[in-house]
Amino acid sequence: MIGAHTDSPCLRVKPVSKKQGEGFIQVGVETYGGGLWHTWFDRDLSIAGRVMVKSEHGEFSQKLVKIDRPILRIPTLAIHLDRQETFAFNKETQLFPIAGLVAAELNRSGITEEQQKELVHDAPADEFSPFKNPSQRHHPYIVELVAKEAEVDPSDIVDFELVLYDTQLSCIGGINEELMFSARLDNLCMSFCSTMGLIHSVNSEGSLEDESSIRLIALFDHEEIGSKTAQGADSNVLPAIIRRLSVLGADDADTTTYEQSLASSFLVSADMAHSVNPNYAGKYESDHKPEMNKGTVIKVNANARYATNSPGIVLLREVARRAQVPLQLFVVRNDSSCGSTIGPMLSAALGTRTLDLGNPQLSMHSIRETGGVYDVDYAIKLFESFFEHYSDLEKKIIVD
Repeated sequence: MIGAHTDSPCLRVKPVSKKQGEGFIQVGVETYGGGLWHTWFDRDLSIAGRVMVKSEHGEFSQKLVKIDRPILRIPTLAIHLDRQETFAFNKETQLFPIAGLVAAELNRSGITEEQQKELVHDAPADEFSPFKNPSQRHHPYIVELVAKEAEVDPSDIVDFELVLYDTQLSCIGGINEELMFSARLDNLCMSFCSTMGLIHSVNSEGSLEDESSIRLIALFDHEEIGSKTAQGADSNVLPAIIRRLSVLGADDADTTTYEQSLASSFLVSADMAHSVNPNYAGKYESDHKPEMNKGTVIKVNANARYATNSPGIVLLREVARRAQVPLQLFVVRNDSSCGSTIGPMLSAALGTRTLDLGNPQLSMHSIRETGGVYDVDYAIKLFESFFEHYSDLEKKIIVD
């Protein structure tokens, strides 16, 4: 099994987001996860997410939307007005993006400011609503943009979950095009590599003929906020799936089939790792400084912040040897804090052998991150080899 997560730190539109100040239309947002929030200033932002709509038959369904143009921006204060040496700001009062000018919106809609206020406070008289509708809780034009993207009428929108994103596209960079600059490398990069590794492992017609194991990837949500949700790694979703898979094809399954499956399984927890930053080299343990484009990083921590142990390292070393791809090792300094992953919690919940790894990157949790181009190929080949050779290698690694 390979487990990864799909979420990244971001800003999410508040349930009541309609704000304005000093002639500007503003949108109320709340922080999701532990982002480097200063990197969100002065970026060309837009919104995407899930919209719940009501049909003419009274049914409710979800639609996914993405407004593919910049509509929001969080402006910094000019240095002439505040010459602070470190960039400090209040996340509740100074992290609200602007969406335009009040005057421009009034001109577009053709109504006065007084009429606009009346529209906000006047609820439809023909239908009771427990709380204000979306066009009252959010700026009407934003609701219109969302409705247009969802191909519904604004009045059909019942609620939505929208997050902000940077509209700048990912790109290849570096003087030799060896780097990639992108949002959300942590952890969509590992999600992509695990998916492609699984696909490549079953490309040939007879790839599963002698396979005694089930090849599985699990991509979870909400890792950045603790994983304690129905879609998170700390839920029962993976144990429930494995329990059902463990009895496939069995007419009279043994009562310990599930436990036997866990005992013979192995989980790779794939989450991006830290590349050495040349401007802050002193923050890294001197003998464990992962470099970009030199292979996937195995993460080790004596206090079990990562689930890696020696038998797991032996397994991955042999998997990498067969794939002809390099690996690196990483530990944090003793005087440094250490992040964690879904590895330890899944290892504890399942009792399954687990190892933590990830590709090295810079600027983790920034709105714009940096990774190595060749590491993507290394990780895909590593995961492909893991799926292809695990059944053979598992019985060769003996631990009393």
